[in-house]
Amino acid sequence: MAVKKTGLGKGLDSLITPKQALEKDSIPVQEKTIIKNEEVKLKLTEIEPNREQPRKKFDEDTLIELADSIRQFGVLQPLIVQKRGDYYEIIAGERRWRAAKMAGLKEVPVIIREFSEQQAVEISLIENIQRENLNPIEEAVAYKRLLTEFELKQDEVAERVSKSRTAVTNSMRLLKLDERVQQMVIDEMITTGHARALLAITDQELQYKFAMKVFDEKMSVRDVERMVKSYGEKKEEKIKQNSANAFIYQDMADKMKVLLGTKVSIEHKKNNKGKIVIDYYSNEDLERLMDLFQSLSMDSTV
Repeated sequence: MAVKKTGLGKGLDSLITPKQALEKDSIPVQEKTIIKNEEVKLKLTEIEPNREQPRKKFDEDTLIELADSIRQFGVLQPLIVQKRGDYYEIIAGERRWRAAKMAGLKEVPVIIREFSEQQAVEISLIENIQRENLNPIEEAVAYKRLLTEFELKQDEVAERVSKSRTAVTNSMRLLKLDERVQQMVIDEMITTGHARALLAITDQELQYKFAMKVFDEKMSVRDVERMVKSYGEKKEEKIKQNSANAFIYQDMADKMKVLLGTKVSIEHKKNNKGKIVIDYYSNEDLERLMDLFQSLSMDSTV
């Protein structure tokens, strides 16, 4: 049976490239000299997670499974770290570090490298995306950071994470969801399929209500698509009706404007109620309108 490749992936390989010759400069650790790019061992207490790590949620069950594997076989792939003052920061491999702690290990294999701030964040993002360790919202945020912070194009991001440009675009669209709906995706209350169907609802409050309905009624993606389509058709019909009514009321207002010789507006409300607003621009103009109303009143009694 073929052994599954455990390399870092195309995106990471482009950032972590072994040098043709060993570098002369070195980093002292525990009175030992470590040549950069060589695998060495560090105590777990000397290592800390990257504060810019895009992954915020770690599945406890999968960590336990990895910890069991580490107890039997050890950490098979070294962590990538860099020196940060009096500790080493994880650039790639936080999940392995957490599982190693659960397994009771005291030290883990690492490769010590030096990265720019951009490289450190980018590698952390790409590693998590490639290993599918991020939930859909974390993944979308990671893509956005690669685009905005590092000014990469979507094609470049797609190439680095070995995904299609369409996949990157569709992922980032999830960030247009209401934050409460995004949390429902993170909590696996609804799927990304449900979420993408709800993107057609632009009203954030209504979008959240629909999402709760999807969860409560255990609706399928097809059900959500039909619900959203029905809502869109009703909304379109309402807009057309409101547009027709607005034309009628505007026509009435225009006729009153000609009759009264001043600006007139009609504010139509629900239940066929509303008010007529008649503008005047001076006391004399007001008196003119009063005389006009009185004359119209007298004409109606004749």
